[in-house]
Amino acid sequence: MLSESSVTTMLPVKDMDRARAFYEGLLGLNPGGFRPDGKFTYMVGGSTLALFPKAEGTKADHTAISFRVDDIAASIEALKGKGVVFEDYDFPGLKTVNHVCVLGAEKAAWFKDTEGNYLCLHEDLDLA
Repeated sequence: MLSESSVTTMLPVKDMDRARAFYEGLLGLNPGGFRPDGKFTYMVGGSTLALFPKAEGTKADHTAISFRVDDIAASIEALKGKGVVFEDYDFPGLKTVNHVCVLGAEKAAWFKDTEGNYLCLHEDLDLA
């Protein structure tokens, strides 16, 4: 039933102007606009990202959005050039090298938006 439905990712933001500057200016997302309920939307690869105001923001300690890219190293460099700061980890089972961790069938790299949401880039590995 839901397998044909479109998906909207909802992210709480403390400061809508600051968040929009990040998503549009640094990540290059094209703005969709405000909805009557106060959410601000972006179309991202056939999905919708909706930012909504929430005074206390979010405290999620997991990846809220993961963007699939064809070349993670090039994508990291392009985003770093715009001011995005990538996370580095050195935990058992999760170690980044040049901001990238290999997780099974993909490479991944994490960064935070201005509101503290964890975002990720991931590149599928060709395991054939």
